[in-house]
Formats: sequence, structure tokens, C-alpha cells
Amino acid sequence: MRLLQGKGGTHPGSKGLTRDEVLAWLKEEEELRLEFLWQGADQTRCERVGGEVHLRGLIELSSYCRRDCHYCGIRGSRKIERYRMTEGEVMGCARTAQKLEYGTVVLQSGEDLGLTGDFITALVRRIKTETPLAVTLSLGERSREELTEWRAAGADRYLLKHETSDPELFARIHPENGDCPRSSARGTGPSFPNPRIELLKQVRELGYEIGSGVMVGIPGQSHESLADDIMLFRDLDLEMIGCGPFVPHPETPLGRLAVPGESPGTVPGFDSARSQVPATDLMTTKVVALTRLVCPDANIPSTTALATVNKEHGRELGLERGANVWMPNLTPPKYRALYEIYPGKALVIDTEQFHANLLATLQRIGRVPGKGPGSRKR
Repeated sequence: MRLLQGKGGTHPGSKGLTRDEVLAWLKEEEELRLEFLWQGADQTRCERVGGEVHLRGLIELSSYCRRDCHYCGIRGSRKIERYRMTEGEVMGCARTAQKLEYGTVVLQSGEDLGLTGDFITALVRRIKTETPLAVTLSLGERSREELTEWRAAGADRYLLKHETSDPELFARIHPENGDCPRSSARGTGPSFPNPRIELLKQVRELGYEIGSGVMVGIPGQSHESLADDIMLFRDLDLEMIGCGPFVPHPETPLGRLAVPGESPGTVPGFDSARSQVPATDLMTTKVVALTRLVCPDANIPSTTALATVNKEHGRELGLERGANVWMPNLTPPKYRALYEIYPGKALVIDTEQFHANLLATLQRIGRVPGKGPGSRKR
């Protein structure tokens, strides 16, 4: 089945989509046409990865960050209260994940070199020794030596969102800190590829399952650029792909350009002849659905950012339009509000109550919690 067969035609199927077809769907606005996209993505999800929703407990280790990204609430130059969790605190969260029968913990932080290689090695080894959990690391751009050591300690996956494959756009939103060179890049700026893409390839060589993803609606992001991102997912053969709407913190350079309820402001030099991608739940779920069709076996989360822009139905929409992963936040409440990378993210709720609400949501939409680590089915 091909993608565009006229109004009321067959929904997209399993023979793969071209870049032009992906671009056409990104620009599609007619609700009846989009129903074919939602149906195709959900059917593909059902056939290729089943009805399980894999639960991956998120532990936000540290809010320190050496980067100064133009949209992030924990950017290094902001004068905010910072924290760094102890090994004991992290293990408490891991045991909660085990108790709730989650299959994976995700250790995430700002790019914090205070989380030393040895500290992460010991932490990974302890989680793998004392629990049956899979371990995903999301610690930013780290050295090959550290990544090799963490893999040897038992880390299963590495998650590093490249955010956009457009090198010019990446350079605009990620300033190069004078004291913070990008170790994985031969250079930086509009003339050089996104350094995270090369690093992902290196991580794959070390034996990790790799995850990446993009932000939808970055100021200056065109539909053409987003179509290229989706095709890159297939080229990288990712195990996990996260797609969330761009939600800048208001106390950042890009946050100060944003207008509530509208598309984000543009950035200097953006070609206004190309349409700006909106940072909406509709556009984000288009990307989720198309990602499911282009990468049918991947694990795709319904993200926290999607639930932030649509608090009532965002998470469910993601799951109904191709997603199969949910990442509940296990960070202790006293730290959760300090890890505010964007507003509205740090919902502080009792973990047990949140889990009960999660199970009720899955039951309502006819899905079941996954068992085990939930690795990609090839």
C-alpha cells in the first residue's frame, strides 16, 4: 500500500514511505485524511510490537549542566538551585521501579561531569547486580572511554536525542561554550554535521541499544527539515525514538521569544519562505505516527512533553497513534521540581498513586503494561 491514494483511500501500510510521502503527511491538515494515518500507525504498532506498553522508570540524577542550550531550564548559565543524587538515593528509586514491575530504569541528567565515570560505573554495576532491571543511560555527550566502561559494567542502552539533523538549526539552539568543546565533533557550527549523530554511531559500535529523537516545533524548523529527521531515524536503525513538542523554559533566550498557545518565534536568518513547524500535540503525534510507519519495530515513548502541551489527553493520543513506551518519573519529589527543563514538567505526585492512574489509563485504551526489559523486537 502506498501513502497517498486520494481522499478516503487506504491508510499507509508496510511497504515503507518515501521522504516526499512523509513530507506530505506532515503538511496534511484534513481530519478525515489524518484518520488513515492514525489507523495505519496503530495497526502497525499492534502487528509489530503488540499491545504492551513498556514502563521505564525515569531517575533524574543531577540538574548540573555544562551546556548552555538556548531553550533548557537547567542551562549552565542560569542561577538556580542545583542537586546531585547520591548512590543510595538512586538505588531507592531503582528498587521502587522493581517493586512496580517496571522493566527498565533511565538514568538521566544534565551534562554533569561531577557525575564521574567511576560513579556511574559503580551505580550501573550495582543496579545490574541487585535488580533484574535494564539500565538506560542518558547523560549527554560523554567520552568514548566512559561509554566503554559503562557498557562493560552492564549498561544496556544509551539515549541521546540529536534534536534536529539540520546542522544550521542545531548550531543556533546549541551555543558552543568556550570552556565546553564537543569532544565527538571535528568542528561545530552550521558547516558541520550534528555531533550527536556521529556519537550515536560510536555508541552503537560499543554494543549499546541506541535511542535518539527530535523536538517538534523548534524555532526555524521547517517541515522539510522534520521529514529529513524522520528518514534519519530509519538510517540510524534506532532501538528507541522519542519525539516531543518543543517547550522552551520561559527564562531562556528562546523561551522569551515564545507566545503562549502559538508557534514559537523564529530565529535570525531563518528562511521564512519555508513554513514553520508548530509545536503542537497534533504535529507531534503526526511525527510519532510516521516514525512508527518508517521504523515499525522501534520502541517509541509517549513523551512527558506531549502530556505537558495536552495535559488531558496528550499521553493517550501518543499511545493511540503509534507509541508503545511510557516513562514514569521516579525522581524524589524534593528534586523533581528542581529539574525543570521546561515549565509544567515537574508534576509532583505520589509514585504509587501515579502508577495506579497509569494502569487505569492503559486499561481504558485497551493496552497492558509490558513485562521484562522491553528490548526492540527485530
